[in-house]
Amino acid sequence: MDRAADPQTTAFSALTPRERDVMDYVAMGKPNKVIAAELGVSQRTIEAHRARIFQKMRVKNAVELARCVLSQAPLT
Repeated sequence: MDRAADPQTTAFSALTPRERDVMDYVAMGKPNKVIAAELGVSQRTIEAHRARIFQKMRVKNAVELARCVLSQAPLT
């Protein structure tokens, strides 16, 4: 399948740079509290980013998000 036509690729491009940062932490399994501390923001801010990420990526949980992130990783 052509990656340019892939809905997940389109969803990735809709994320803001900060949402991509948060997405990486969520995909690694980090809890909101840890993400907030490492990024220097409130836990509520992370919860809001996370909700928007899930909506934009059309996933229901962190496991589905991690699957999307891994499917987009370049092959080495």
